[in-house]
Amino acid sequence: MRRSVPPLLWAPGLLGLAFLVLPLVALVLRAPWATLPGRLVEPGVLTALRLSVTTASAATVLAVLVGVPLAVLLARVEFPGRRLVRALVTLPLVLPPVVGGVALLLVFGRRGVIGSWAGFSLAFTTAGVVLAEAFVALPFLVVSVEGALRAADRRYEEAAATLGATRWTVFRRVTLPMVAPGLAAGTVLCWARALGEFGATITFAGNFPGRTQTMPIAVYLALESDPDAAIVLSLVLLAVSVAILVTLRDRWLG
Repeated sequence: MRRSVPPLLWAPGLLGLAFLVLPLVALVLRAPWATLPGRLVEPGVLTALRLSVTTASAATVLAVLVGVPLAVLLARVEFPGRRLVRALVTLPLVLPPVVGGVALLLVFGRRGVIGSWAGFSLAFTTAGVVLAEAFVALPFLVVSVEGALRAADRRYEEAAATLGATRWTVFRRVTLPMVAPGLAAGTVLCWARALGEFGATITFAGNFPGRTQTMPIAVYLALESDPDAAIVLSLVLLAVSVAILVTLRDRWLG
């Protein structure tokens, strides 16, 4: 295998690897390991961690409820402008999160399109955190499920329909089991992205300890006053990311 790689690619390839790995190594080496257990149980850390896990889980549930039907529509229904709709759905993947937060304010804020009409505001609330995280994480789920649906063998669905199964039964008993690996991968990626969301959250929900201050926001604020706390929170997020990659490794490399 080594002979199949041109020698000129080794140096830039290893340089790219070092560029990605060295910051993570530095994070691990600079971690306050002696005081780490005590810092992990500090009230501020536990509060941010609890809020992050809770809101990321709620955002993932919301994403699954609306994302799976959306993925089915994009994969199985022909309609005018489908390519445009698909582009709009995946736009949060490349859109700066802060821009997403501003857009959410213009819709769900007190003076937003829906907020002013309905007479309430989701901005600067825990529900706003969930909404912001779902906004940036939903495309990961949709893309994964749509890809699984397009790769699924539709002959099984046609056979079930021929045998008299209703469309809902076919979807529930045949389609969903076939795309289950893609749905699981999309759900895990969605949760991980929601857990690490920062820009849209702080723009739309603000920074209120115990209510909207998630772990990424706590990391950003701790850098100014308590760098060790920032490193501890960063290590937690790093551990979660590594766990996600290990979980999805077989799917990506299989």
